Amino acid sequence: MHGSRISALGHYQPARVLTNEDLAEMVDTSDEWIRSRVGIHSRRIAGPDEPVDELAGHAAAKALASAGLTPADVDMVVVATSTAIDRSPNTAARVAARLGIPGPAALDLNVVCAGFTHALATADHAVRAGSSSRALVIGADKMSEVADWTDRTTCVLVGDGAGAAVVEACAPGEAAGIGPVLWGSVPEMGDAVRIEGTPPRFAQEGQSVYRWATTRLPAIARQACERSGLEPADLAAVVLHQANLRIIEPLAAKIGAVNAVVARDVVESGNTSAASIPLALSKLVERGEITTGDPVLLFGFGGNLSYAGQVVRCP
Repeated sequence: MHGSRISALGHYQPARVLTNEDLAEMVDTSDEWIRSRVGIHSRRIAGPDEPVDELAGHAAAKALASAGLTPADVDMVVVATSTAIDRSPNTAARVAARLGIPGPAALDLNVVCAGFTHALATADHAVRAGSSSRALVIGADKMSEVADWTDRTTCVLVGDGAGAAVVEACAPGEAAGIGPVLWGSVPEMGDAVRIEGTPPRFAQEGQSVYRWATTRLPAIARQACERSGLEPADLAAVVLHQANLRIIEPLAAKIGAVNAVVARDVVESGNTSAASIPLALSKLVERGEITTGDPVLLFGFGGNLSYAGQVVRCP
């Protein structure tokens, strides 16, 4: 058994930018109200002809290109999403078809905002067990399609996008680049974040989620660091689920990663659910804010209420 590593990343966002000023013309809100409560100033919105698998496919293609790989080099596709409308074919199969990946294992995971870190752990386990040699792990969501655009407490949060990682086996003797996952949930509080109904709509109990995230999760995130043999002060970056800047900043501070870059992509992208962590991580790498080999804590949390975190090495 060998460990796995992330060898490349990619991300994609739709072209349309929806600003706070635009939202103020749609619902009773203002730029000041939104910034003061969630820290967001803009988000990207996909068009009606841009399904989730298209967003995911663009991000995956960029990750493959960055790794210098072809679709034939991939034997597993894992997509984390909670906004795919169709149940079959699943999003992973449609991404594989878009990219021309021949005969991969293709599965979707719905763990909402913690989806990408769950999917990354699943691919890591498959590589470690020898079931896969190289996987595409994608977080993609089209939150605009499940938003209630009359509810100013939730519609100001959401954005659309996708991020992807190529995960492959480490060479013999090479240290693992993806640390052990720490994951779990609080199912009795699962209704605090919901995408339900016909048509499905996103809703949440904002104060309950805020209290849970800022009081319960810091200790869990520190345990994820411990599983990788690191102290929070050793981290070069912290990439939390980009839920709300007013959650990200206190949670990051309580983790104790005093030397780390803290991803704040939510400011310009909004809450993109399962896409938020790979999207933010890919941007940090693209901008050169973190470099090859840097230890980075990824920590997803949200719907169910679920959480999953692991320390990875920057590709």
